[in-house]
Amino acid sequence: MRLPNATSLTTRIKRAALAFDAWVNAGLYDSGRSAAETYERFQERMNVFAVRGWKRVALDATSEAVTLGTGGAVLMLALAQSAFHLTSDNWLKTQDLAVTFLDRYGTEVGRRGIKHDDSLKLDDFPDIMIKALVSTEDRRFYEHWGIDPIGTARALVSNSRGGGNTQGGSSITQQLAKNLFLTNERSLERKINEAFLALWLESHLSKNEILKLYLDRAYMGGGTFGAVAAADYYFGKPLKDISLAEAAMLAGLFKAPTKYAPHVNLPAARARAVDVLHNMVEAGFLTEGQIQTALRNPATPVTRTRDITADYYLDWAFGEIKGMADAGRFRNDRVLTVKTPLDLTIQRRADEVVQNTLRRYGDQYDVDEAAMVILDPDGALRAMVGGADYGESQFNRATDAQRQPGSSFKPYVYAAGLAAGLYRPDTRVVDRPVCIGNWCPQNYGRSFSGATTLTVAVAKSINTIPIQISIALGKAMGITHEANAAKAGRAKIVEMAHRMGITTPLTDTPSLPIGSAEVNVIDQAAAYAVFANGGRKAKPYAAMEVKNSSGEVLYRHADEKIEQVLSTQVVADMNYMLTKVVEEGTGKRAQLEGIKVAGKSGTTNAYRDAWFVAYTGNYVGAVWFGNDDHTSTNKMTGGSLPAMTWHDVMETAHQGIELKPMPGLKEVGRAVAQAPTVAPVNPAASAAGKLSRRSFEVIGGVNGLFRTIEASGARPADIVAEGGRPANGRVATP
Repeated sequence: MRLPNATSLTTRIKRAALAFDAWVNAGLYDSGRSAAETYERFQERMNVFAVRGWKRVALDATSEAVTLGTGGAVLMLALAQSAFHLTSDNWLKTQDLAVTFLDRYGTEVGRRGIKHDDSLKLDDFPDIMIKALVSTEDRRFYEHWGIDPIGTARALVSNSRGGGNTQGGSSITQQLAKNLFLTNERSLERKINEAFLALWLESHLSKNEILKLYLDRAYMGGGTFGAVAAADYYFGKPLKDISLAEAAMLAGLFKAPTKYAPHVNLPAARARAVDVLHNMVEAGFLTEGQIQTALRNPATPVTRTRDITADYYLDWAFGEIKGMADAGRFRNDRVLTVKTPLDLTIQRRADEVVQNTLRRYGDQYDVDEAAMVILDPDGALRAMVGGADYGESQFNRATDAQRQPGSSFKPYVYAAGLAAGLYRPDTRVVDRPVCIGNWCPQNYGRSFSGATTLTVAVAKSINTIPIQISIALGKAMGITHEANAAKAGRAKIVEMAHRMGITTPLTDTPSLPIGSAEVNVIDQAAAYAVFANGGRKAKPYAAMEVKNSSGEVLYRHADEKIEQVLSTQVVADMNYMLTKVVEEGTGKRAQLEGIKVAGKSGTTNAYRDAWFVAYTGNYVGAVWFGNDDHTSTNKMTGGSLPAMTWHDVMETAHQGIELKPMPGLKEVGRAVAQAPTVAPVNPAASAAGKLSRRSFEVIGGVNGLFRTIEASGARPADIVAEGGRPANGRVATP
């Protein structure tokens, strides 16, 4: 029997629920009806604005244009961020750094930056020079806003017709943006940044300021920058005194300074000048009659030899100096003189060998580019080749290009294994199949050698052993799972490579121990220098000493602290093993008569990159050959052209100098001891009429002294102090 109170409570709850449901339903119904009525009233009012026919089409098109424009603006803003990050509030001030570079003997070898007493004002530039430039490089310069779609379209049409007279599509402002902020790297990102920076320059500078900067900063061949320096170099006269024919020849240099440099190819330079003269007529600056004299009497440059100008070297050195200046190392001084370790004898030989090798073997191996860096074991930069032709491309492949090192990366793996105490040169290892997940590396000959020593594994460049070392490094940390152990071991290898001098990020993949991560040439040389100097960090440097315009010393590299990164025992073991690579393995072409050489070759998949990195007790050299677009070469290995190039340059570098022993190779039974001695002089290099390198250096120092005397107007007695030593300190002892 139910209780009355319970029945009453249940009934009340049900009734309340029904009432709430009815209230909700009624509310929703009323709200819907009210909303419908409101919408109908809105529609009635909006009908007043309704359009039909062509007006409707125009309205829809405008609406779509606004939508797409807004989306495009957001996209453009996103793309512009990387370009605008290259600028700063004081971007122009940072460009006014003026640096004079001296070689290791105190002889001036080049300048970078802009002088504070900057040569010529734009008003003082000859009118014919400006007209020749504008008519050839950017005819609508004073009309466009940094990017010239009309000029670009005209260039495309002209180039499609052929005839050999190709036109560029970049405006002067775009070219200036590249010169100030970017490199010559051929990439979509660079072109996008160039376009945005051109717009940015147009908004911050007047047209005449842009033109003046371009005339001062453009590379003009022969190691010269700017029209003022080019007029002096090619014609031996001030820019304001040049003739119409000479102005046309100079204007033809701006986009292809090496191809049309008159001291390199005078017929091509004159043919280009003819094109410039006709451009001036087409642009309405001159008449056919006014150019006839220049056509009949083409410009004749003064006699110039093809000097070695070390442009890639000086570009990198200037970047280092700018970084130091930005960090406040030179206070507020902006006019600097920097003594570098540059050795013009080695630089000249490196340039010659790289160019000759590409000229002779480039077609055979399908290779177009090369780079080389030579350091002292402490990191002093002796020479640098950043590409096949600086005039064609100022992109420095020795410092800015990141490429896979292949087997030339393996020494960092072996060094990590030795440093962990897991291996010695005579440790027996087994060359056998090894897999990490689904990845199983193969050796070059697609076979396995079985049991062998670590030294032989290095000399034969066996691929499976570095993978096994990565696994062993991880297992030494207590990790039993093989894939996880390999990953932990690779972390140790990356740490070792970075500690030794590799600065690029190293992507962790199972193939990292055999060289799949990307590095650059100068880092490779610096890291191998650790083996050559006994285990100390060897950061590359191009500033031995920096002085301001008053002669006050602001910086000495000798004051820098040196970090020990490898033990002497690990260095000794690595040097012993890497000498076997040259004596018995893949680096035989790099052998130097009577001199111990240690190093490693490297070849990547599909033969895209070929390396040889090696050292003696005196020098470290890293060589790379490949193509900018990463296309494959014709089966070129690191032991071929790179090793040959290294040998030919180092053979000259070691002429007539005192040989230094390689660290750790004096111990009997390890390797033949190297007593300090003077390297034998190559008979071919000391034939009649030629000097040994030591004699050349002494003469170079004396020449530098006489140039100092001549520049100062002083007598020899004022310069030379007691004992015949230079009193001003500008000429170092060879």
